[in-house]
Amino acid sequence: MPLRLADLAVRFGCELRGDPDVLVERVGTLQDAGPGEVAFLANPRYRRHLATTRASAVVLDAASAADCPTAALLHRNPYATYARIAQLLHPGRRLPYGVHESAVVAAEARIDATASVGAGAFVGPGCVLEPGAQVGPGCVLLGDVAVGADTELVARVTLGYGVRLGQRCIVHPGVVIGADGFGHAPDVDGYVKVPQIGGVTIGNDVEIGANSTIDRGAIGDTVLADGVKIDNLVQIGHNVRVGAHTVIAGCVGVSGSTTIGARCILGGMVGIAGHLQICDDVVLTGRTSVLNSINKPGMYGGALHEQPFASFRRSAARFRHLDELARRLRALERRVGSTDTQDGDDDL
Repeated sequence: MPLRLADLAVRFGCELRGDPDVLVERVGTLQDAGPGEVAFLANPRYRRHLATTRASAVVLDAASAADCPTAALLHRNPYATYARIAQLLHPGRRLPYGVHESAVVAAEARIDATASVGAGAFVGPGCVLEPGAQVGPGCVLLGDVAVGADTELVARVTLGYGVRLGQRCIVHPGVVIGADGFGHAPDVDGYVKVPQIGGVTIGNDVEIGANSTIDRGAIGDTVLADGVKIDNLVQIGHNVRVGAHTVIAGCVGVSGSTTIGARCILGGMVGIAGHLQICDDVVLTGRTSVLNSINKPGMYGGALHEQPFASFRRSAARFRHLDELARRLRALERRVGSTDTQDGDDDL
């Protein structure tokens, strides 16, 4: 349904410059949008497209407004504001209320009248679907699963026994939550499987990308707090705890019993060893290998190529002392009268 710019400005706290009665019904990019569409400018790389945009309106900050040739919705956070406008203009599709005739639902399951169960889905005994919950085609809820209000399992999601999902979550196709964690005790004849008797508890407003896996706890629960966002192909081990509003990019692996704080950002292909503590507000750049706990907020990065582990441990220990060793070497050079300067020595 088309919406007036004046209504969008009021709803999302924007300053409007331009005709308040202009109607928009879609979103688009700066370079490709046309009449009836809203674009945005947040990244300066795309500023070159602003002067020639054909969008009916652009969401941007006040510093860029003078160069905007069309109506402008000014906000200090253009990207987040654009995202909210896009959600309003493109609300997405939802399944019809009720249970599809091809779904299998246990008699003991409790499904709200406004919840949905799609074609070919299985909802086991003891499961609870709260108002507005959607279980998409081919999903499997093995038993004693709770799906919170307005949470969507898009398609072919598998939830193991005892999984708890909060409200307004989105779980994309192929996700498996609540499979056994990787627990095996070594013995003289091989390995003895350690029963994984914990569950998985997920808070509100969590999004989990396609084909990601979150293991059930060995004893207690694996826990994702409110607002966690997980990309595709992420592995979360058993008894991991992830703090509120932490973002995890694709192909990250988190080993068991590690705790990650709130508001952290994990770049693609980060690997975190088990039984570690990562404090709040830590940023790990892509492909960082984390082998020790981090107790100070900030940005961290670094990965070394493969080598025998004993050599790697020695190298890693020495790497931590490179700055100190460089300063000692420079001081020694000064004492013996050397004036040679290597790249970067001037900063030591």
